[in-house]
Amino acid sequence: MTALTDRRASARRRSHIAGREGVAGWLFTAPMIVILGLFLVVPVGMALWVSFSDWTGRGSPFSGTVGFVGTDNYSELLNGGGLAERDFGISLRNNGWYVLLVVPLQTALSLFLAVLVNRAVLRGRGFFRTAFYFPSVTSSVAITVLWLFLFGATGAVNKVLSYLGVNGPNWFQDPSGIVHNFFGLFGVTQGPGFLTDNTALGVSLWDWLSGPSVAMSAFVLMAVFTTSGTFMLLFIAALQNLSGETQEAAMMDGANGWQRFFRVTLPQLKPTLFTVLTLGVIGTWQVFDQIYTGTQGGPGKTTVTPAYLSYTSAFNNQQWGQGSAIAFILFVIIVVLTLLQRFILRDKAVSKRRLRAYSLDTKGTGR
Repeated sequence: MTALTDRRASARRRSHIAGREGVAGWLFTAPMIVILGLFLVVPVGMALWVSFSDWTGRGSPFSGTVGFVGTDNYSELLNGGGLAERDFGISLRNNGWYVLLVVPLQTALSLFLAVLVNRAVLRGRGFFRTAFYFPSVTSSVAITVLWLFLFGATGAVNKVLSYLGVNGPNWFQDPSGIVHNFFGLFGVTQGPGFLTDNTALGVSLWDWLSGPSVAMSAFVLMAVFTTSGTFMLLFIAALQNLSGETQEAAMMDGANGWQRFFRVTLPQLKPTLFTVLTLGVIGTWQVFDQIYTGTQGGPGKTTVTPAYLSYTSAFNNQQWGQGSAIAFILFVIIVVLTLLQRFILRDKAVSKRRLRAYSLDTKGTGR
């Protein structure tokens, strides 16, 4: 009986201590919860309401003069058949090609730089790490202004191309798509009927396949130049945490350098690779300041992005509901692509056939 009473008293003491720790935890986290609520949750909730309303930007969005329009703002963007749908389709096409080019290029370049500067035989590794990372800490506005000078009609890039016998384009004034330009080299200037006659979001399928414009291609190069250094540091940290024993075991098994990298090193970098790809997708779909500083969406709307279109719809055209709707559609796109990456890069279970073969092999070798 005494032992039972002691256990009950001990349980009450533990419960009391846990309760006091819980209260202390809530007290410590309360300031951050209040800050996040005031500056994140409340604004997002207000923006969500605005996307379902006809608010014009005057007065409070919760005043009685603001009406609920349901999904009209979304419908006008997705199947309205007017200029809003076409502009939104153009922005998705521009940004889609931007993501398709920037994310693989910056990931591959950052991994290459990380492997390069992580080599013990490389002298001055600290200098090269700083040099490669430096563009990432420079203001994006300053980099954009520099890019405007470098890629101008008489800029340094065209000057270098002229030495090679190439007549460089007027980069930020050329709206032509690079894929269409490539087809033009073979005399193909018009797409087949099923591409030119069918549209998606007000844009013909042939125009969807035009590729990024020459102007957007310059922004692609700038994004790769400025972001690879940041992701390089993530890969360096991951490489330095890898065990050298697996590399030694692979060398003992006769694997060459390429086999060790693709069969041993790269699979161990999967968590970091997922982080880099996720951050890359989020950042590229949210590109805004470079467009705002550089081209304002020109030439011919070929550098308009959903983020910039959301800004112009709300602040320039006073269509706040439409601007908020664009922002939330963009949010859904980012979430879906992130979940898709997570599914593709998940750890796959070993099939029973391979597991059985591995078991027989280990038994045969006596391991």
